[in-house]
Amino acid sequence: MSDSADSASVDTRAVGRSHIGVSCSFVCHDGDRRILLHQRGPKSRDSREMWDSGAGELAFGEDFEECVRREVEEEFGATVLDLVQLGVANIRRTKAGLRTHWVSVQFAVRVDPDRVKPSEPDHIRNLTWFGEGELPADLHPALPDLLARAAPHLGWAGTGNGAKGQADDPASGAARG
Repeated sequence: MSDSADSASVDTRAVGRSHIGVSCSFVCHDGDRRILLHQRGPKSRDSREMWDSGAGELAFGEDFEECVRREVEEEFGATVLDLVQLGVANIRRTKAGLRTHWVSVQFAVRVDPDRVKPSEPDHIRNLTWFGEGELPADLHPALPDLLARAAPHLGWAGTGNGAKGQADDPASGAARG
């Protein structure tokens, strides 16, 4: 996507809009082929009511792994037992005339399912464990790419819903947060 080909205006006031934002996205699993998804709540930045895994903005001076540990604690009240870096994704989109661009470092994270609890009620409506083939239809647009990368670490053959990665599709609405 070239800037000259896209006539959308650029919001110069926010991370991910005026400059590239950096986030860490992660899929929590129980080590027994199930993943934890949450339904995005009323105060989520975007994609409200869609099912998502987890993500957060990298704080200044923070290591990627520190960001993931902090976000897992903040979002799910759980402690990271094990984490594996999966890759990096360019997440670009145009929504409501605004272009956003995030670079997301992706992780698979094992947590104890008995320790998971909703910790941000305005941002997280439901927490549910899913096995492969049980995923809801209304997934956050960036999630299929993350699940495809995580599949080998989960013991999954694929994403379980036939979705393909959309993280670098400007029209997909794939910004996280």
